[in-house]
Amino acid sequence: MSRRMTIVFDDEELYTALKVAAAKSHRPAKDLVAEALTLLFEATGEEQHAIMMRSQTKGLSRDGGAGVEQVLRELGLARDEAAARR
Repeated sequence: MSRRMTIVFDDEELYTALKVAAAKSHRPAKDLVAEALTLLFEATGEEQHAIMMRSQTKGLSRDGGAGVEQVLRELGLARDEAAARR
């Protein structure tokens, strides 16, 4: 079942970064948002905390290049790295 939701971006740079990333990847912006949310919700509490701290202190890249997966990799918390540690 498909559900609709309107997202209002208060941060124009974030909106632009999303649209640029969507264009670069030839994917709809809604797919990128859904993927980022899925990764966030699947992350452990520690990973979620690290993501939130990163977004508050450094900010995510506004050039469309730093998605959640990249942030997790930079923090050493990407799925493949986390699985290797277990």
